[in-house]
Amino acid sequence: MKFFHLSDLHIGKQLHHYNLKEDQKTVLGEIIAYARSIRPDAVVIAGDIYDRSVPSAEAVGVFDWFLTRLSEITPAIPVLIISGNHDSAKRLEYAAGILKKRKIYLAGSAPEDGTERIQKVTLNDSYGEVDFYLLPFLKPSYVRNVFEEEAPETYTEAVDRLLQREDIDYGSRRNVLVSHQFYTYHDGASSGECNCREDGLVCPVQCDSETFSVGGIENVDIGVIKEFDYAALGHLHGPQYVGSPHIRYCGTLLKYSVSECEHEKSLTVVTLGEKGEQPLIECLPLHPLRDIRKKTGKLKEMIEQAAEEERGDYISVTLTDEVDPYRPKEQLEKVFDHILEIRVDNLRTRTRLMELDEELVMKDPLENFADFYQEMQGRKLEEEEYQMMLEIFEQVKEEQP
Repeated sequence: MKFFHLSDLHIGKQLHHYNLKEDQKTVLGEIIAYARSIRPDAVVIAGDIYDRSVPSAEAVGVFDWFLTRLSEITPAIPVLIISGNHDSAKRLEYAAGILKKRKIYLAGSAPEDGTERIQKVTLNDSYGEVDFYLLPFLKPSYVRNVFEEEAPETYTEAVDRLLQREDIDYGSRRNVLVSHQFYTYHDGASSGECNCREDGLVCPVQCDSETFSVGGIENVDIGVIKEFDYAALGHLHGPQYVGSPHIRYCGTLLKYSVSECEHEKSLTVVTLGEKGEQPLIECLPLHPLRDIRKKTGKLKEMIEQAAEEERGDYISVTLTDEVDPYRPKEQLEKVFDHILEIRVDNLRTRTRLMELDEELVMKDPLENFADFYQEMQGRKLEEEEYQMMLEIFEQVKEEQP
């Protein structure tokens, strides 16, 4: 059983102020080309189809274009889709009944009452049947009405109890979970080294465009899904596995923030053999319309040394000139077509930042609050307000051990 594992398409996303429609259509077109040449048994998309719960008409049009081109391939390739935390479950499920007849399976919502089950799609290959369980993004509150007894309180408990209701045959059948959650291993670590590294792909763990919970509240322990033959996960933007190579985030097809500039994006192709065999995971190269690059240096040198192949890319610039150059943005725009941001990092700015940090550290907490209040409200604290805050700060000090 060979299938493509995709996730986090984020169709409709903008990179700073740039529309990524052309970039997204280019990389989705490459997925279609791979599908035509490889003819996988399925295409799995593990959530975050859109970047917003209410996608624009343009974004919907791009996804419609992608599904239409996939559905034109014969024989038909089943497409299995779940919603992510960026998607609207109900909007994504629109026309699901009609699309199912074209072997496009949409799971927008997790079970919401005791009569519903996780959507299961069974496909066949030379070794027999493979059961795909489509589990959309969920919170414990989403599934509280599923259970007559006490509702689950944690994300781990919610996923675990939903899966237990399915009576999954882990012993003799091959099972694949499609899920969009933040899975962690033991002490809260989210990632292991990506097992596509032998192909030269570097797989960072964290990036600005991912949303992480504070204190591990939204994490799901992988212990509840480790019996699956493969877990096709979505939510994290860098390709990585969690605890074991068969529990895997495929990452995004495009770079969606400056912090991802070192990512090597790829298409994850999974091949399941017979029951008991480890899945084979291949990472096929993708060729984006534009790359994301970080450039640091003096303005004059940066302009003179600009390479032809990077002029059309998305560029994050950090200037190190000690003397502010004349209209740097206008000068850079003559060389680079898509400037994301211009930062300054020199001795003067570093010294100023250190001074500000020292000022904040040395000030009394009440003074810092008073400064913050004046900045936000446009006036100083009145004497009565100041005394009230003083009492609160004193009370906090007394209660500290």
